[in-house]
Amino acid sequence: MRDLRELAVEGVLLTGWAKEAGWAASTLSRSLAAEGWTRIPGGGWAEPGRALDLPVRLWAGQLTTPGLVASHRSAAVLWRIEVLREELEFTDPLGTRRKVGARVHRLPLPPAEITVVGDLRVTTVVRTLVDLLRGGPREDALVALDSALSSRRYGGRHWRGPLIGGIEAVAEALDTPPVAGAPGVARAHRWLTLADPGAGSPAETVARLRMRDAGLRPETQAELLTPSGRLLRPDFLFRGVGVVVEIEGYAYHGTREAHRRDMARYNDLASCPEVRVVLRFGADEVFGAPEAFVRRVRAAVAGGG
Repeated sequence: MRDLRELAVEGVLLTGWAKEAGWAASTLSRSLAAEGWTRIPGGGWAEPGRALDLPVRLWAGQLTTPGLVASHRSAAVLWRIEVLREELEFTDPLGTRRKVGARVHRLPLPPAEITVVGDLRVTTVVRTLVDLLRGGPREDALVALDSALSSRRYGGRHWRGPLIGGIEAVAEALDTPPVAGAPGVARAHRWLTLADPGAGSPAETVARLRMRDAGLRPETQAELLTPSGRLLRPDFLFRGVGVVVEIEGYAYHGTREAHRRDMARYNDLASCPEVRVVLRFGADEVFGAPEAFVRRVRAAVAGGG
């Protein structure tokens, strides 16, 4: 019998391949577990030492069910578009296939809207955003759209540039067959108008939407000059009443120098003649206590500080 690692493709082994190579069902699972392979829900095994991350699960899904295309949140992750939650999602252009352990969308998908990332068949950036806007929820869709419109950090140290130049390509795709006229398109067009390429994180996007829903409309990434001449762009500014709102993402700054720069920026903001108060919120407050977040902002704008 052939060695199990030799049967794997890009670190994934399907049970059927092993059986075809002479492995008996009675010994296969025991041998795989003893060697440290990890079972992949829905079919297959990941070789020892390989993390069972989303790309590996997507690869296993496309091996077990050829024809599926990674889409929606899964496609966003492959494009390094930030999402509020990961999900194993595919689109089946034929509308006939199922995949255990995954969400399969049965939607028309022209070849021009399919590309390859690594070894994975995936929807294009524009089609991915169209799917998320049509499917919602609103906050999930806008987080992804803002992320695609802006430069973002990924993998801790790396940066990628904007993935689309503006919302025009997405708007055009929404009005192009086979998407045109489909459920959710009219709502997606309304949500497009809420995008902001200046947003720097998912927490900023959600904070902006929370404030908008509450009738609070600050400037985003407004320019302020400190008395020393330093140019600053706070996340949100209520210019008429001198209230700045800063949103801290999940990433911890980590070093003493980063903490020093953060504190210096905070003090510089507070020194600007247009600023009366600076409010700082963590991502946990924006996501986990939205009512309290809005209440504090509203009180500050009303003059309560």
